[in-house]
Amino acid sequence: MRFPYPVQHDVPVILAPMAGVSESPFRRICRSWGADVVVTEFLSAEGIRRENAATLDKLRFGPDERPIGVQIFGAEPDAMHDAARLVTDVFQPDFIDINFGCPVKKVVKRNGGSGCLKDLDLVQAVIRAVSSGTHLPVTVKIRSGWNEQMRDPVGIALRCQDAGARALTLHPRTRTQMYSGAASWDEIAAVKQALDIPVIGNGDIRTADDAIRMHRATGCDAIMIARGSFGQPWIFAQTRAMLDGGEVPAVPSIEARFAVALRHARMAADYEADPRGAAIEFRKHLGWYVKGLPDSADLRRRLHAVNALAEVEGIFRDYLDRLERPDAIEALAG
Repeated sequence: MRFPYPVQHDVPVILAPMAGVSESPFRRICRSWGADVVVTEFLSAEGIRRENAATLDKLRFGPDERPIGVQIFGAEPDAMHDAARLVTDVFQPDFIDINFGCPVKKVVKRNGGSGCLKDLDLVQAVIRAVSSGTHLPVTVKIRSGWNEQMRDPVGIALRCQDAGARALTLHPRTRTQMYSGAASWDEIAAVKQALDIPVIGNGDIRTADDAIRMHRATGCDAIMIARGSFGQPWIFAQTRAMLDGGEVPAVPSIEARFAVALRHARMAADYEADPRGAAIEFRKHLGWYVKGLPDSADLRRRLHAVNALAEVEGIFRDYLDRLERPDAIEALAG
C-alpha cells in the first residue's frame, strides 16, 4: 500500500501525536531509535489561525524529524482550512493530520477531536476544507465512534476516504470508553479490508511484541505507537527488528537508559527558552525512563523535584553509586 508521504519501509512504525509528550526533542529521540514517521502533538486550528505565539512555537521542527506530520483539530471548516494553509505555507511539513480521536472533555465540548464523530457530515466537511487549504497529503486519526450506539468504524472510515483522506489511523475505542477496556483490534482489520487507502493501527501497544501481534491480527499497513514509547523509545528499534526478522535489540542497561534520558534532557534544555519550565515539563519523561528500576522510589522522588535539567546527571550518578556500580558512571559522561 503506497503511503502519501515518504517512508523507508513497507510497514512503517509511527510515533503517535500526544499532547504534552510529542514535542520536538521526543520526536527526535524516537526518530533516532527508528521511528519511521513522527507527528506533532495536536494543535488548535483557531490557535494557528490567530497566530497564537505558544501554538506556533509548537509547530517548530528540524530536518532530522522528517517525515513529519502536523496534527490539527477543530470543528469549524473555515478555521481548519485557514490553519492548514498557514501550516503549509510557513512550516511545510510532509503531511497534515486531522484529529478526530481526542476524547478529552475540553476538546470535545466544542465538537473538536472525537466530538466531530457525532456528525459525519461535519467530518467530511472538515476533511474537504483542510484539503482545499493545502497541497500536502491530508490524513485522519479517528476512534470507532462517539459511543456504543454510534460505533461504526468502517462507516466512519469510508466517509473519511470518500472526503479525500489519504491515510487513516484507527484507535478502536469509542470516545465514551476513553482509555478503558481493551482496544478492539478486529475493527482495525475490518477497516483495512474496507478501505483503499493505507490503514494505520493504534491502541494498546506497550511492547514490541504487542506491535507485532497487532500487525499480524489486523494486516494494518502501519503501526502507530503511543504510550508504549514513554520512557522506552527503543521500542521502535525492537519493533522494526521483529518486522524485518532480524535480531531484536535487548532492553538497554540501566547505564544506557540513563544515557538516553540525559541526551533527551539536553535536547529539551536546548529547545525550550525557559530552563525551569523545561525541567518541570520534563519530569514526566524522567519518571517514565526510570519506571521499573530496582529500588527506584527515592530516585523518582528526586527526579520529580528537579528545577533544572543540569541536576539530572548528578541524581543518576548518585543512584548508580548506591547500586555499587561505579563502572557504570563512565557511560553517563558521553
